[in-house]
Amino acid sequence: MPALVLAAAALCAGQASGQVTAQQAPPPAAETHAKKWTFSASAYTYFVPDSDDADDYVQPTLTADRGWLHLEARYNYEAIDAGSAWLGFNFGGGTNVTWTFVPMIGGVFGSTDGVAPGYKGSLGWRKLELYSEGEWVFDAGDSANNFFYNWSELTYAPAEWFWFGVVTQRTRVYQTDRDIQRGLLVGFSYKRLEVVGHVFNPDDSKPIVVVSARLTF
Repeated sequence: MPALVLAAAALCAGQASGQVTAQQAPPPAAETHAKKWTFSASAYTYFVPDSDDADDYVQPTLTADRGWLHLEARYNYEAIDAGSAWLGFNFGGGTNVTWTFVPMIGGVFGSTDGVAPGYKGSLGWRKLELYSEGEWVFDAGDSANNFFYNWSELTYAPAEWFWFGVVTQRTRVYQTDRDIQRGLLVGFSYKRLEVVGHVFNPDDSKPIVVVSARLTF
């Protein structure tokens, strides 16, 4: 998750300037970035013990970014056998304190149908990063099923390839006694691959384990 929002911030970088003629000059940095697509593919594998709502399942997500444009597709995020498609706008900046913000609008279809405004955002300072993504699903069939989904992390990275922290999640894909799931995470990266392990409700007798893998290209 942190690698995706940092890639979105890089796409929003400012233009470079030069003193050569237009015929001699290479394209400005922002213009070059705006013409390049970046992609990511991730899969979150949920191990949910003793749940009547969902067996163990995989939640895949695909993203595509080009300049200000953010596109995204999710499956099993809002509900089992539900998909969603998203259009968003990339914003970001900062030097000592960095930030990104991606407002989005999505459509949900499948086992749940509706419309969903959402967001992704991050705030970074030195080796600390706060990341959050959320969406409010407005169910097309029954407003009683409207629900706010959220995933948030606070992490510390002692090295570029290693980080750990705390994580919270609010979901309806599975049910527990806790409205907000909270837990711990530890992540590793190698080149363009990230692998993160999450343990939700670690004080429960049977905590929920989520293992994610993300590839950027």
